[in-house]
Parts: sequence; C-alpha cells; structure tokens
Amino acid sequence: MAADLPEYFFRIRDNGAAVFRVEAENRLRRLDLQQIAFANTRNGDIRPHGNRALSEAEVSAIRSWLDNRRSVLEQRSRDEVRHTIEQINMTAHWIQSDASHEEVSEVSDQLLLALHDLRSVLVRKMAAGIDGDKDGGTHTRHPHSG
Repeated sequence: MAADLPEYFFRIRDNGAAVFRVEAENRLRRLDLQQIAFANTRNGDIRPHGNRALSEAEVSAIRSWLDNRRSVLEQRSRDEVRHTIEQINMTAHWIQSDASHEEVSEVSDQLLLALHDLRSVLVRKMAAGIDGDKDGGTHTRHPHSG
C-alpha cells in the first residue's frame, strides 16, 4: 500500500489547503500525516506549519498543487455558470408549462431581482471590456464628486 500513496496530502479547505507529508514507513507500519504547511489558492501564499522550514521540493510540490487547484476551481466556476444557464432555461419552461399562478407568485420577485442584478453586472462587465475599464464598473462614482 505504501508504494501507491502520494508524498503529500492536501486537505482542502476554504481558500486553499492544509498540506501534510504522508509517512507510511515507520516501525509500527501505520500511516502518519505530518502537517507541514498551509497553501492559499487566492494569493498563492505558502506558510510553513509551526517552526518548520520547507524544502525546495516541498515548496515545488505545493506550488504545483496550487496551480492545478486553481485550474480545477476555474473550470468548476465555468461549469457552474453553464449549469446556471441550463437552470434558467428549465425554470422558464417550468413557469410557462407547469407552474400555477401561486407558484409563480411565490418566486417571481426574487427571480426578477436576481435576473435584474445579473443583467446589470453583465452590462457593466461588457461595457468595461469595450471601454477598457479594469474594475468592471464596480466602483461607481458620482459625476460631480472629486
């Protein structure tokens, strides 16, 4: 079993992972996980655990994991958007075909607000792409303010 185990285990958590060295070769033949670091997917920070100094190989393995994890998260985000589009289409079909007046009344305000918000964000983001505005128009300034 020890030959099949990776050298490091990454316990995923919000914004990254706790990083453990997998140690399977001890005298009791038990699997042991020694925490060595925390890795942050948002800013790429790698913090050693406790007073430990990380080797170049450990840092390299963690950076590789961070790159892979960011790629997975980006793909998952795109997949969630595609799924949301499908859900919106299915919701429109449900409302048109099957929903009662009471069911539509129950969800219409929240649905319309969410769709209006989405439309506003999309329009700002598209305009930012055209105008070259880097913040996507999220910082609205009054035209007469300094």
